Amino acid sequence: MKTTLTYIALATSATIAATALVACGGGGGSSAGSTPTPANGSLSVALTDAPACGFDAVNVTVNKVRVNQSATAADTDGGWTDITLSPARKIDLLKLSNGVLDTLGQTPLAPGHYSQLRLVLDANTSGAMANSVIPTGSANEVSLDTPSAVQSGIKLVNEFDVVAGQRVDLVLDFDACKSIVTRGKNGYALKPVVKVVPTAVNGIEGFVSPALLPSHVLVSAQQNGVIVATSAPNATTGEFNLSHLPAGNYDVVITADNRAAAVVSTVPVTATGTTALSTAAAPLTLGVSAMGSISGLATLAPVSATEAVYVSAKQSFAAGPTVTIKYQGADLATGTYTIANLPVAAPGYAVYSATLPLVFAASTTTTPGTGKYRVDAAATGYTAKSIALVDISVANQANVNFTLVP
Repeated sequence: MKTTLTYIALATSATIAATALVACGGGGGSSAGSTPTPANGSLSVALTDAPACGFDAVNVTVNKVRVNQSATAADTDGGWTDITLSPARKIDLLKLSNGVLDTLGQTPLAPGHYSQLRLVLDANTSGAMANSVIPTGSANEVSLDTPSAVQSGIKLVNEFDVVAGQRVDLVLDFDACKSIVTRGKNGYALKPVVKVVPTAVNGIEGFVSPALLPSHVLVSAQQNGVIVATSAPNATTGEFNLSHLPAGNYDVVITADNRAAAVVSTVPVTATGTTALSTAAAPLTLGVSAMGSISGLATLAPVSATEAVYVSAKQSFAAGPTVTIKYQGADLATGTYTIANLPVAAPGYAVYSATLPLVFAASTTTTPGTGKYRVDAAATGYTAKSIALVDISVANQANVNFTLVP
């Protein structure tokens, strides 16, 4: 990432070789190998991913990235600068984690304020598998239904300024888990959830015990119960890295099948550098727990063919944070959802300390309580709803239903 040219990149768990691309479009451009004139600045964009729930592969085919200074420019208007992948690249998002960057392209940009950034995917046409998933436990690749937005580009919420002779670095965080929702029996739809995060090599790192690794371990960094980043530990070493986090304090939640959750509160992250929660010699572990589930219907009124409802199970700590233990997207066609493998046992809780190892205590002061959860349902453009107490300590809970209205 030392080139003076603008480029588009992906953050991946296994480094994928950088690919030279051609920049073109309404805003002008040059070949990827050219040098920008002194009057130009440059833009660098990368893509990273959170682990996907219940899939062994999540494939998207990236066609181009587009930028425009106008916030209102339509996809057919002038002023666009495109970084086009030729041919388009099919990328397994589940190979993208722990902060490794994969360059996709580069282009100079004229100085100025840029108000639009779009990620364009190839559409699935004529039975092609440009965008697809492989469900866990299956060897079959299943096509993803893709919205019309993949043709005009996934609009990303971000504005940035380009200064002559300087480079702007951006990372696109593609959340595969939230981006894949079921649509009827054996059907899946792409509901892209992508945000722009810092490019700095910073964040939170640590190790979980290798004994946990067969049990679908997930580590997340949260603020006020909102998941900002997630990571799956290395399958051999147990190392995890929650990278490219904006500076601030985070609550880290660790979950695994048949285990109680663990929560580390107020973990500080600076603009540079990484905060360690554990070492390979003293990895984090989780207590054994019975598991339960919460299921029901989460529907929209009026019905939407594109918006998904996300249902989350949360717990709060006395004089501590509220955290999301697990969440699930409702089926786009039926509204059904199941949040499975929720721990009945109380979570382990520790306040961050630079002195390692951290000391966890089983928390009996969670709200609503041990084996009990607050369940939230939310969808873009609709008013969120909550059920204050859902108790799985005795039995799985079904018919936990929501109807969201604008």
